[in-house]
Amino acid sequence: MAPTYFDPLATDPGQARDVARWRRAERTRLSGLRDGLGQTGRALVSDQIGAHLGAVLAERGAGRGAGRQPVLSGYWPIKGEPDLRPILAALHRSGVTIALPVVETRAAPLVFRRWTPETKMVRGDWNIPVPPPDFDVLTPDISLAPCLGWTDDCFRLGWGGGYFDRTLAILAPRPLTIGIALAMAHLPTIYPQPHDIPLDLILTEDGVAATRTDR
Repeated sequence: MAPTYFDPLATDPGQARDVARWRRAERTRLSGLRDGLGQTGRALVSDQIGAHLGAVLAERGAGRGAGRQPVLSGYWPIKGEPDLRPILAALHRSGVTIALPVVETRAAPLVFRRWTPETKMVRGDWNIPVPPPDFDVLTPDISLAPCLGWTDDCFRLGWGGGYFDRTLAILAPRPLTIGIALAMAHLPTIYPQPHDIPLDLILTEDGVAATRTDR
């Protein structure tokens, strides 16, 4: 589809179906690109992104031990997503409070439970490991979002559940949002729909790839 075909404010059912079909095809293609890296390639990319993330957070005072440390929500990697657990563990040791997103109710906003490297995880939705239900629920100051695809205007293509968008729509104040992506997963557009919420930064193995300037 040509970008000019799509009106982000439109409600035409045919247009919405076309966009949904295109997104499904792109998810399959982008997931294949990620799988093509292999275990060694994915580990290298994860290390590179982790180093860039540490630098970005240090610029904002995270982990420096002075003043209030932020609450950072990470994610538990699935389906070949960059594995940032080592940098999350290092940030925890430096005083940053880490949380992980949890689906407590289907088709509802996420909640964020405190996590440490010693946390004994339990199985959540889709068998994703999550902190136990009795752990503290936190509100993140900074939130990481794994991306299948990304655009120069910081829109994110995820797996299609809509959980991150629902969550951002209700969080106040809104956290700094950092999309975690592969450089080769860049897209000209995701044909954004009214419910799609852009992120603040996109971070790839090459560093900061896109920054939203209108926030």
